[in-house]
Amino acid sequence: MGGINRSYIVSRLLLWLLTIFIGATLIFIIPRLSPGDPVAAMVSRMMAQSGYVENSTAMIEAWRVKFGLDGPWYVQYLNFLKSCFTLDFGYSLTQFPSRVDEMIGRAVPWTVGLLTFATLVTFIAGNLIGALMGWRKTPNSVRSALPLLLTFSSIPPFIFGLILMFIFAFWLGWLPFSGGVDSQYPEGFNWPYIKSILEHATLPALAIVLTNMGGWALGMRGMMITTDGEDYMLLAQAKGLRPSRLFFRYAVRNAMLPQLTALALSLGLLVGGSTLVETYFVYPGIGWLLYSAITNNDYTLMGGIVFILILTTATAVLIIDLIYPLIDPRISHARR
Repeated sequence: MGGINRSYIVSRLLLWLLTIFIGATLIFIIPRLSPGDPVAAMVSRMMAQSGYVENSTAMIEAWRVKFGLDGPWYVQYLNFLKSCFTLDFGYSLTQFPSRVDEMIGRAVPWTVGLLTFATLVTFIAGNLIGALMGWRKTPNSVRSALPLLLTFSSIPPFIFGLILMFIFAFWLGWLPFSGGVDSQYPEGFNWPYIKSILEHATLPALAIVLTNMGGWALGMRGMMITTDGEDYMLLAQAKGLRPSRLFFRYAVRNAMLPQLTALALSLGLLVGGSTLVETYFVYPGIGWLLYSAITNNDYTLMGGIVFILILTTATAVLIIDLIYPLIDPRISHARR
């Protein structure tokens, strides 16, 4: 692999393992710093709903044994590390007998489908707008109109989502305001089911895309201004290359490197979902599942979701770091 030697790959893999280990340790510690017993809280909710639960004390002890919460902290810690290594997080505390991996598996496709589309559209549109804003040969009329597309970026996504919900769901009635799909349609590869999924995903996707383009655009604009004065740009202009070739092959390509790093981090965070957006749209993704786990103090479900988030983010950073020399030959990790 050009530009990368074996020692660098080994060091990056070790750093990847260390990152995951520290993340898993923090996942174990932080929820247990909060006061209260999750099993006792679960039984208390059952008593609040039914008015009385027979043998509640014995039930609490049995459930603590069932979920491994009766042993000393170091035993619980080793069991948690084992579950992280095997990706088997056992049963959900609050939705027993549902398993954590099954619950995450049902939620991941919703989140990945929504956020992959929204992130890629935001990345492409934002960087294109930023590149045009920073390119000296962009017509003044276009340069003046482009900032208007970024006016929504100053609005927090959850506020903008509520605005979209009011306009398109309650006022105009064009789109649904919650859920992932209408239950009246049979699940499968058929147009009514797919159409319902697209309709339910439209408002959450718009809330993410329109409020996040500004960050990509401003970052790309700054990099384009810096790139425009480089020696290789002057040489390319002296050769008489076409403006489109100068723009895409020389300016945009070299200005994209920091943006690609940010994109890798964004894609790594996809599995974690957009908690606020998914929560107020009641979208059945990872974000909504994580919100439910936090509010119910579900240790096992929280641990499983956050560990998957750390794993995907660390892996995305590792991959982008290794392929940097393939994107830009000036970057080399090989010994000189």
